[in-house]
Amino acid sequence: MSHPRPLLRPVWSVRARVISAVVILTGIALLMSGVLVYNRGHALTEERVAADLGRVADEFRTLATEGLDPQTGAAFAGAEPLLRVAVQRAVLASSEGVLGIVDGRVRWAAQDAVELRLEDDHDFSQAMLGLAGSPTIVQGSLSTPLRDYRYLVVPVSFGEGEVGGALVRAVDFGAEERLLGEVSRSFLLVAAGSLLLVGLLIWLLVGRLLEPITWMRRTAAEISETDLATRIPVRGSDDLSALGTTFNGMLDRLEGAVGAQRALLDDVGHELRTPLTIMRGHLELMDPADPEDVDATRTLLVDEVDRMRRLVDDLLALAKAERAEFMQPAATDVARLTDETLAKAAALGPRRWVLDNLAEAEVVLDPQRVAQAWLQLAANAVRFSAEGSEIGVGSRVDQDGLHLWVRDQGVGIEEADRERVLQRFERGTGGGSGLGLAIVAAIAAAHSGRVAIESVPGMGSRISMVLPVRETGER
Repeated sequence: MSHPRPLLRPVWSVRARVISAVVILTGIALLMSGVLVYNRGHALTEERVAADLGRVADEFRTLATEGLDPQTGAAFAGAEPLLRVAVQRAVLASSEGVLGIVDGRVRWAAQDAVELRLEDDHDFSQAMLGLAGSPTIVQGSLSTPLRDYRYLVVPVSFGEGEVGGALVRAVDFGAEERLLGEVSRSFLLVAAGSLLLVGLLIWLLVGRLLEPITWMRRTAAEISETDLATRIPVRGSDDLSALGTTFNGMLDRLEGAVGAQRALLDDVGHELRTPLTIMRGHLELMDPADPEDVDATRTLLVDEVDRMRRLVDDLLALAKAERAEFMQPAATDVARLTDETLAKAAALGPRRWVLDNLAEAEVVLDPQRVAQAWLQLAANAVRFSAEGSEIGVGSRVDQDGLHLWVRDQGVGIEEADRERVLQRFERGTGGGSGLGLAIVAAIAAAHSGRVAIESVPGMGSRISMVLPVRETGER
C-alpha cells in the first residue's frame, strides 16, 4: 500500500526558523528598549527644561533684590530698568528666547544674535501679554502654529503707582525633541546593524550546533537494508553530540538486530531445507498400497519431524540469546545446581556418571539457562562417547571465576577445531545439528563468560563454562 505524499513541503529549515525567532525576539527587545529610552529621554528633557526655567526665576529674583542698575549705580528703581538689564544679560541657547513686557506691551526682546525670536510669534506674544499681569510666577507649555513652547513668566512690581511688567523666558521644546529624535535615529541604525550582526552570528552558531542533526539526516539517507555500517561523526560533549552518540548506539543495536535476523533466516533456510527434502522424497517414493512401506516411511517422517522440532527449538534459543530478557539472574546455590544437573544428565544415556567436584558457593546467575547449557554439554558427551564409559560433572570456584564442566572419554576434538565447533552449524565428527555448543557459548556470553575446551583426540574432552563470580547483593 503506497502512502500519499504530503501536499506541502516545509519551506523553512530548522536553522532558518531558529534564526528568524532569535532575530524577531531581538528586534522586539531592541524596539521596546528604544521606546523606553525615548520616553525616558522625553521625560528627562521635560525635567531639564523645567529646572532651567526655575533657575531663571531664581536668578531674576536675585538680580531684582541684590543687583544694581548700571546706569545709576544704585538699586533698581522700577520694573523698566530691571527688565532691560535682565533681557540684555540673558545667556540663551539656540532654542531659547526672552521678552521684557512693560505696561502691557513687549518693551524689550533678545539680542539680534538670538535665533529664537519670540516677538515674531504673534500667538505666543499675545498669550504672554495676557499672563504678564499675573501676581505670581507662571510656568507652563503652549503650542502655536509655529512652535511648541515651555515658558516662564515672572511678574515685576515695585509698589502701587509704579508701572508693572514681566520677564518672559521660553524654550522651543520641539527643537529639544529634535535632538532626542536624532539620538533615536542613531539608535535605530545601531539596532539594525546589531540585528544583522546577530543574524549572521546565529546563522554560524546554529549551523555548528545543528551539525550532528545534519549528519544524522545524511546518515539516515545513506543507510539501506544491506548497509548499516555508516555512523555519525561525534564531536564535542554537548546535548546534540550526546544525541549523535545515542543515534549511533541505536544504529549499532539495529545493525545487530538485522544481522541476527538475517543469520536466523539463513540458518532456518539452510537447516530446514534438508529434512524437508528428505520428507518430500520419501513421500514421493512411498507406495500407499504397501503397508510395510507406509509404516517405514511414517517412522522416518516422525523422526525427521522430531529433528526439525529440536532444530527450531535450538534456533529460537539462539535468537533469544540476543535479547535483554533472555537472562533472569538470581542468587543460586552452585552445589545444589550441580547435584540437580548430574541427576538430570544421568537419564541422557547409559554411562558411568560421576561427580568430579562440588563448589560450595552462592552466586548470581540464571539457573535455568546455565542448567540448559550444562545439560547440552552432557548430551554432547553422551553423543561422542561409548556406552558404559565414564562422564564426570563438576563445579569449582577459583580466581578465574566459576567453572562448570562436563568430562567424557569420547572421540575428543582436534585443536584446530576447538574454536570452530562453538560456531553455529559447525559439526564435529559425530554429526548433530551443529547448534549444541553454539547454544552453550551464547548462554556463557550472556553471563559475560566463555567456553573453555580441553581435549585429547581419541581419549576424551573436558568442556567448561567459565563464568564471572557475582556474589549475592553485588550489582
